[in-house]
Amino acid sequence: MLHRTTSTFVNETPSRRGFLLGSAAVGSGLLIGFVSPKATLAGEVPLVPLKPVAPFSAYLKIGADNSVTVYSGQFDMGQGSYNGVATLLAEELGCDWSGIKVVGAASNVPAYGNLTQGGALQITGGSTSMATSFDRYRVAGATAREMLKQAAAEAWKVAASEIKVEKGVLSHASGKSAPFGEFAAKAAALAPPANVKLKDPKDWTLIGNDTLKRFDSTEKTNGTQDYTIDVKLPGMLTAVPIHPPLFGATVKSFDAGKAKAIKGVVDVVPMGRGLAVVADHMWSALKAREQVSVVWDDSKADKRSSPDLVSEYRDLAKKPGAAVARNDGDVEAALKSAVKVVEATFEFPYLAHAALEPLNAVARMNDNGTLEIWGGHQLPDIYQAVAAQIAGITPDKVIMHVMKTGGGFGRRAVMDADIIAEVVATAKALNFKAPVKMQWTREDDMRGGRYRPMYVHAMKAGLDKDGKIIAWKDTIVGQSIIGDTILAPMLVQNGVDATSVEGSANLPYAIPNLRVDLTTTKVGATVLWWRAVGSTHTAYCAEVFMDELAEAAGKDPIDYRLSMLQAHPRHAGVLKLAAEKAGWSKPAAPGRFRGVAVAEAFNSYVAHIVEISLDKGEIKVERVVCAVDCGVPINPDIIRQQMEGGIGFGIGAVMKSQITLDKGQVVEGNFDGYDVLRINEMPAVEVHIVPSREHPSGVGEPGVAPIGPALANAVYAATRKRMRVLPFTRPENA
Repeated sequence: MLHRTTSTFVNETPSRRGFLLGSAAVGSGLLIGFVSPKATLAGEVPLVPLKPVAPFSAYLKIGADNSVTVYSGQFDMGQGSYNGVATLLAEELGCDWSGIKVVGAASNVPAYGNLTQGGALQITGGSTSMATSFDRYRVAGATAREMLKQAAAEAWKVAASEIKVEKGVLSHASGKSAPFGEFAAKAAALAPPANVKLKDPKDWTLIGNDTLKRFDSTEKTNGTQDYTIDVKLPGMLTAVPIHPPLFGATVKSFDAGKAKAIKGVVDVVPMGRGLAVVADHMWSALKAREQVSVVWDDSKADKRSSPDLVSEYRDLAKKPGAAVARNDGDVEAALKSAVKVVEATFEFPYLAHAALEPLNAVARMNDNGTLEIWGGHQLPDIYQAVAAQIAGITPDKVIMHVMKTGGGFGRRAVMDADIIAEVVATAKALNFKAPVKMQWTREDDMRGGRYRPMYVHAMKAGLDKDGKIIAWKDTIVGQSIIGDTILAPMLVQNGVDATSVEGSANLPYAIPNLRVDLTTTKVGATVLWWRAVGSTHTAYCAEVFMDELAEAAGKDPIDYRLSMLQAHPRHAGVLKLAAEKAGWSKPAAPGRFRGVAVAEAFNSYVAHIVEISLDKGEIKVERVVCAVDCGVPINPDIIRQQMEGGIGFGIGAVMKSQITLDKGQVVEGNFDGYDVLRINEMPAVEVHIVPSREHPSGVGEPGVAPIGPALANAVYAATRKRMRVLPFTRPENA
């Protein structure tokens, strides 16, 4: 477990009241913030003049001790975003990398609104952290550097242009020098320059540095990094939830008499969609929970089982979709004229996020009327608003402490702020008499909803006499992640949830007649984005089906793909690179079998070639060769880490993982039922990064999309079985 009883949490996250307009002196340090211009690479397009941000915004603080604290508007749940923003800022600032630290910041949309999503909301998701941060943090670092130089120039009576900056030291040819901290306060009193010149990419020393050590490596390695599970406040109580066993059920009545008799138990109170058992420590809360008797009203609950849903979905997939996501040419006419027609149906189960750290949050009401909330705030603006509404205060009185999190994979980005709503409601039910930590167990987390939706795809394609694809049809059936949320107006158009069809509706292959349609279902089980979101099922169908069509056409799978990717050079580029590095042109070694897949997710392009062997019929993934094009590679080692992590995550999902429903109830509660890839099953992975000057895109999710189909194609090469029902352990694949 992550929890350590000896640690004491100290808040270092700046409150919204701690930020000042533009730049300002804070004690003896420098606090600074700026609006990011349109994202461009330095030297290619002139930066637009910068204006001070709205009040309460900041990107960095330089302390009198020469320390540099970076305030990240992007939440770090293991994907390395903190290291990325630190790299961007430090590259321009010229500070000493060893003195860098990063903390999460929130409650300032002008400073932290995600630019890839329009900038109106602070969101960490969609692998957009580096895209939204690229100019924003470089400009902040460059502006702070120029202000420090100006402060030193005035003190030394020299021209600012003559001052050099290196590793946190300002120096002049006259022999004068000083660390940043000496001039931090003076620099803070200066007006920030309206425009700054960024480094030419050829002069970068940190961005793209293949040997740069992560600033947080030590804490992550020795276990001293604090997470929400480690937060301890004076007098803090611990709460655990009682959720309904069926989605849609509500509490009709409950008896907590026996529970309250247990030593250490404070109360059992209604909250959210169930009850909270509150005690002075976790063990008492867990023991008391077993003694609470609850009568549930399940009159509106969904009681269907997984086989029922699959059957319904298969029937729906046989009909035209209720909405059309893409419709090029005339698919039906092309299918009638085809020399050969190939059909396939794919099934995908619900999947849990299964992050190492189960959901948790801490709430404390202060004497001054401010409410502080610690947690993994993937959508802090929404959580702040929800918390304020529950507490009966205005949002400006809610202070969000953004904690690092032991994994997320999308689970901490929920529109109704579930764990935040629970902790605030629980604290309120206790009249805010003490800080409260709401801590879910693994079973709470596994059965608490928010799954990758179940899907069925019905695929059909037609080939001409030369084996070319002249028709492609994909009918998708599944739940909408977005449909009932505040994002629906933006992401649901003409009945199509963009997250349901991404990867299918934007299929890159040149096919003259192509149709993607969608039938959105209503099921009680609550769903959410899951690492790589729609591409986790659409890329699988597309790339497994593409291999089947290549075989039907008598073509090499890579050559076949490349013949249809002339208009998509970045797809083709990673495919060629992976093929070269894997030695695709040569036969696999005896007893080894290979498969390939390529996919784009969140503007990053990834190709995998998977090599497997069979041990008494059991699949062993031996090797994965990965090629990735994510634009400017800011932190190459983190790119490799994320590709490796996504590969392991995806292999486990397609081979083993599933959430199943039995009469509406989730069956799996822990890793004894919800199986994931084990460390001894992890293959050797080679990651090859495409050199690029394209705007950077993300790496936290894209590596997941093509790994499943590449593995499935390797399995077919070994067994001649098409893996159309996931996971591979399903009886249908025996």
